[in-house]
Amino acid sequence: MSATARRREIFHRILADGYVDAKTLSADLGVDASTIRRDLDSLAREGKVERTHGGARAVEGAGLEVPYALEKDVRREEKVAIAAVAAAMVSDGDSVVLDSGSTTYEVAVALRHKASLTVLTNDLRIAKYVAAFPDVRLLVSGGELLGSVYTLVGDHAVQFLSEYSADWAFLGADAVHPTAGITNTNTLEIPIKRAMIRSAQKTIVVADRSKFGERALARVASLDEVSCIVTDGGFDEEKRAAYGDRLVIASNS
Repeated sequence: MSATARRREIFHRILADGYVDAKTLSADLGVDASTIRRDLDSLAREGKVERTHGGARAVEGAGLEVPYALEKDVRREEKVAIAAVAAAMVSDGDSVVLDSGSTTYEVAVALRHKASLTVLTNDLRIAKYVAAFPDVRLLVSGGELLGSVYTLVGDHAVQFLSEYSADWAFLGADAVHPTAGITNTNTLEIPIKRAMIRSAQKTIVVADRSKFGERALARVASLDEVSCIVTDGGFDEEKRAAYGDRLVIASNS
């Protein structure tokens, strides 16, 4: 395995688990501890991880710049469970706004058997997938492409959404906090996320448990501005109360 591939694998594990132990990595990847330390130091210099004694942990918001090819597989089982609950809210004939991201992509997958849907999105991967539905009206925003995450942003995308009134908006989130609300690391995405909220009768946030209790740079919405937040069954029960009755738990057992 090349150094680049090894560091990609290490970063992938940190995104999935939040922390990695250098000794475990050394054994799993078949290289000596000094090589792992150099890998972790390199990732830390790039701002992707924070070094700790004996390992490294995730840096808040680092996942934002991860190419979709990596991000889509992080906590996938949880995302599929979340998507199933979210899609069950939608009826045949409804209009649905799908935010960009790997969890909202799973929502699109879960919607594939719904009839006569209208789907609006700024995510090119979601648009490509939904285009194959046998009975769908697909509307894709314009805008500037954020390449590695296949997201369209900018004034054209915001203007596009302002012209529609949908039944549902399904939003992803970089972080969800009881007082800070829904936040995002990339400020370029904030205007279109806000436009999605304005365009829909009900807004559903879909986010796995790793996003909770965290704060990212830019505010998207308060908890009061969304209808509910769907997360996975691994969420610590003691922490659920802070989010009130807006929290919906999806079982991934």
